Amino acid sequence: MKVGILGSGDVGQVLGSAFATLGHEVKMGTRDPGQERVKAWVKKNGARVSAGSFAEAARFCEVAVLATGWPGTENAITLAGPDHLAGKVVIDVTNPLDFSSGAPRLAVGHADSGGERVQRWLPKGRVVKAFNTVGNPHMFRPNFPGGPPDMFICGNDKSAKEKVTAILKDFGWSVIDFGGIEGARYLEPLAMVWILHYFHTKTGDHAFKLLRK
Repeated sequence: MKVGILGSGDVGQVLGSAFATLGHEVKMGTRDPGQERVKAWVKKNGARVSAGSFAEAARFCEVAVLATGWPGTENAITLAGPDHLAGKVVIDVTNPLDFSSGAPRLAVGHADSGGERVQRWLPKGRVVKAFNTVGNPHMFRPNFPGGPPDMFICGNDKSAKEKVTAILKDFGWSVIDFGGIEGARYLEPLAMVWILHYFHTKTGDHAFKLLRK
């Protein structure tokens, strides 16, 4: 499978490396493919990975991963070209965080969500919210004493969610479907629960699991 990673930060690098580890071809899209951190990432991950512009990654991919900081998300989509992502599964990893007052808070909610905005910016894309409720060190092959944690997803396209569910299971996750993309109105605040616990405990070694009786 050809995977396009839109964003070259820590999240994009972790997920891109994970896809490469599983044998997929990966192209990272970024504003500056020549920056040292991107070149180092390509060198580290071998022949299956490459870097290019946002548009090049969007054209290249069968599945896209949107892993940008929220302030740059809409512009990254514009640079990628929504038409290049038409009909493709787009995994939205973003959280609409506002750091303007210091501690992060949600910039969008609760009658709208970042996931819904991404879907509106990509009207022909098949957007699935995923990976947004855990820290990047645990996104691939999470190892917790209580067994695999749960990844909550949402999106409007059933077959896209089936594709993302299969990817998540390959990554080591149990998956719970929250329904349509409007479910992001609840998954993004859940990410804030993760973030607040991170700041309180000074560790990111936690994840969510739905307990059943």
